[in-house]
Amino acid sequence: MTLEIAGDAALDRAVLLLRQGRLVAFPTETVYGLGADASNAEAVGRIFAAKGRPADHPLIVHIADAGCLTAWAETVPDTAWLLAGHFWPGPLAMILKKKPQVPDAVTGGQPTVGLRVPNHPVALSLLRKFGGGIAAPSANRFCRISPTTAQHVEEELGDSVDLILDGGPCEVGVESTIIDLSGAQPRLLRPGRITLQQIEALLGVKLEIVTKSDEALDIRAPGLLAVHYAPSTTTLLCRTEELSTTLAELNAQGRRVGLITYHRPIRPLYLKHILQMPEAAHDYAQALYAALRELDNLGLDLIVVEQPPEGDAWQAVHDRLRKATVPVRSVLG
Repeated sequence: MTLEIAGDAALDRAVLLLRQGRLVAFPTETVYGLGADASNAEAVGRIFAAKGRPADHPLIVHIADAGCLTAWAETVPDTAWLLAGHFWPGPLAMILKKKPQVPDAVTGGQPTVGLRVPNHPVALSLLRKFGGGIAAPSANRFCRISPTTAQHVEEELGDSVDLILDGGPCEVGVESTIIDLSGAQPRLLRPGRITLQQIEALLGVKLEIVTKSDEALDIRAPGLLAVHYAPSTTTLLCRTEELSTTLAELNAQGRRVGLITYHRPIRPLYLKHILQMPEAAHDYAQALYAALRELDNLGLDLIVVEQPPEGDAWQAVHDRLRKATVPVRSVLG
């Protein structure tokens, strides 16, 4: 494994490796992706092996621009062109009916494919130089915390990756919004920086919101499992009004606890590891995975996350926290 600053020479090496069927981790605006040539089923299989990801879980194919949609999608509805025109490059993935030549390894055996154009200069340069689609889930172990720096990828996957392109910290920090356009009714499969309200305002229709787990869906997409984005350390989601009582009870039990707090920090003497999160939703999302990873690396008994505010801008944060945490009552009874 080699970690390199993403200059021209490193990008050229990345393209060569991808064409050889090897794995390259690269930054997007959302999180770092673990990339392989999407047209090469054997190369795509290496992604699943490196992540420990079940083979029936589909991947998102990253493309250089909206004009590449027709190379991967059998049909591109008007809604897809409209969304692409407004939100691409950007953190929005669309599920469309796939062309027959798209490998089943990419789609998990489904008749659909996820596509997006990332809004990051390194990712876009890599895609243009490569000249094809790059299948790239988040560059982490399956269901664990997604990486938002090159160093996170190095810690998580090590020698499973042939090259890591370092493009600095990710700006968005949580995975893309996913919208399913393969059926009669558009459906929101995963919230992200681009909100449900933004999409509905553009399309002029109400979206169905999918809240079921992968196993219950007629279509599978990344990030829909009930447990996902989770630290190895058991992590509790706690309402503000219960925070002091919960922390005191955990301390009385002798638990070593780290706290991710939103409001004014609580600083009881017994609590050594406290991370204060930003107040704005977008800044909070950008910092979330790094904060979880920092506390997860300390060998604590528990991580406690103070529940952040509600609201449209917070949908993606709440989605990730629901999947990364368990309720307080599951530990305290």
